[in-house]
Amino acid sequence: MHRPPTAEAEVAAELAVVRPALGPRFAAELPGARAAVLTRLWRALTHEPLPWVEGRERGREGLTLRLSDGRRLHGPHPDPYATSAYVTAVDLDGVAYEAPARLLTDLAVPHGGGLAAELDHSTASLALSRAGQQPARGWPARDWEWEQRVVDGHPYHPNCRSRPGFSVAEQLAYGPEHRPRAVRLGLLPVPAGECLVSGGWPGELRDEGRLLIPVHPWQATHVLKRRCETGVEAHPLMSLRTLALPDGPHVKTALSARLTSSVRDISVGSVVASAALSTFAESLADHTEGLLHMTRTLGAVTADSPDLAAVLRESPVVYGAPGEHVVPVAALTTTELPSRPGWLAEFTRLALTVGLRLLERGVALEAHGQNLLVVLSASGAPLRLVYRDLADIRVSPARLARHGLPLPELPERILTDDVTALRRKLFGSLVGGALAAAAGNRQALRAALAAAVPEVPRTPDLVAMCEEPLPVKALTLMRLSPGTAGDQWAGLPNPLTGDEDPSAERG
Repeated sequence: MHRPPTAEAEVAAELAVVRPALGPRFAAELPGARAAVLTRLWRALTHEPLPWVEGRERGREGLTLRLSDGRRLHGPHPDPYATSAYVTAVDLDGVAYEAPARLLTDLAVPHGGGLAAELDHSTASLALSRAGQQPARGWPARDWEWEQRVVDGHPYHPNCRSRPGFSVAEQLAYGPEHRPRAVRLGLLPVPAGECLVSGGWPGELRDEGRLLIPVHPWQATHVLKRRCETGVEAHPLMSLRTLALPDGPHVKTALSARLTSSVRDISVGSVVASAALSTFAESLADHTEGLLHMTRTLGAVTADSPDLAAVLRESPVVYGAPGEHVVPVAALTTTELPSRPGWLAEFTRLALTVGLRLLERGVALEAHGQNLLVVLSASGAPLRLVYRDLADIRVSPARLARHGLPLPELPERILTDDVTALRRKLFGSLVGGALAAAAGNRQALRAALAAAVPEVPRTPDLVAMCEEPLPVKALTLMRLSPGTAGDQWAGLPNPLTGDEDPSAERG
């Protein structure tokens, strides 16, 4: 059967034109990139509630999935918390597969074609991201340099580096992991009367009755199809659409491209809510005894369109004292800190103390490795946390009231008293995301949690975290369910109980 050219071949062809010297490195990185994406996909296949997986049989040589069409898919025993690429091939009815996109194509599951194309892009872009890397030396001096150390993207999403719609030249120019010298953001003038502003909008981004809205160059070219006459140099952060401005603040730009799970734009509702959420967040920090800072939103603007909007935020670095380092948790694995004796347990204790204290009071943070930062002493000891991007937190009016805390006017979509929803939000992002990725495998995560939990105040939420399956977003199921709105979830074996996957049968 004729197969169309793969993204790997397309990237190689583009590289030969725009950066030929990188071609051999790209080719050398492809096997590792395939294994990295396949490992993430195997995690999903073995643990998410996929409707076409009828059973899972655990044997001495690995795990076998019984598919609804009678076929069997076999691979190694899964570690759902592993970040290293330990799956180099899986076997589908006697045929070995090394390329994740090819595997998903031949599985022929509903809506699998679109996801297979994204996995193809993810593999090629990951190899491209790795190809140009140089060994990290020392600790960065500037906040955006920490962000640009994160090369592999999301630690568990198979679409960790999927960038459909971006040419190779655009990836090299705009991708933070490629460490471009700077990205020139356009400043698009819009009459103030046509804009909705939340909070303040700085004078340097105003011009004679017009607001200057920062626009990502990819957005200007491919979505707005507008040319920006003026602009400002900025440094891309790990989310790609957020950049550090020269004078310090971070600007989140609208970027209407599907990167991992969703299209990245800025809704009008999020602009409207930004000031109230920022004020609310500042009040929350008072309940953490100085262990947590929340970055303030300085202003947000939209020209009544999610495709033309921007949000200005404080840089988290303002919460570090002289001699301290403010490091995104996702970047911790680029240091030696997680391997220091006792360091991971100390950081875990700090993160759980803060996260559970706020959850008890009614606020569940989405504390994954991108949103959560840690303030380190000069010697690397974890001192405090910084949290940014409030758009996806969850707030319980009942819990706030129980603690005598006022409920401001917040978006309806973030309000819930559902205990399961609140715990999923925090546990899935903090334990199943930030802490698991820093640990790198189930054994290290278990050791860190076992050491930290006895020092954390005991609450019903803590008990649930220690005894029940750990909830994480079913990222692959969500991409295969285009008609289902909202998050879907999987339950991972709890690292503290030692239980195997409850859905796996002994073979």
